[in-house]
Amino acid sequence: MTTRRSPVEGLTRARLDREEGYRLLGLLQDESYQRSLLPGLEEIVPGFPDWIVTALFGGTYLREGLSLRDRQLVNLAALTAVGGVDPQLAGHVKTSLRVGMTRQEILEVFVHLAPYIGVPRALAGLRVAVAALAEAGTETDTGTETDTGTEPGTGTEPGTGADREDGR
Repeated sequence: MTTRRSPVEGLTRARLDREEGYRLLGLLQDESYQRSLLPGLEEIVPGFPDWIVTALFGGTYLREGLSLRDRQLVNLAALTAVGGVDPQLAGHVKTSLRVGMTRQEILEVFVHLAPYIGVPRALAGLRVAVAALAEAGTETDTGTETDTGTEPGTGTEPGTGADREDGR
């Protein structure tokens, strides 16, 4: 008689760290965004905000392989491609600044996306990004750079791995 193995045997256990999730959320998302989203969502669907923070920021964001900066590039592209998620896209534009992306790099994401997702969708994302950058206090004309306190391309921007002991 053969013993059947459970389909879940041998799977690598996912790391879910609730406390680290909330710490990372505080680092990446501004407090006003958190206040506008989490309590209201908790009233509608109790426990869902905690699941989001734990699973995303305490799970997915903690995986090896992508820096926080790289994750923001992916987030900007995905949210723009999906469309109709302006508040989330605006929040991630601001988060991109926090992880060391420059205004120019953020805007270039939308130019690069145009042939892949279509000009109208890329322009819609660009409009959200320009508004979010203005709200964050950055200049959006090509002559002014946002001072992030880092040198682009030096490997010392927050989120490139150089600022974290674990290299993520």
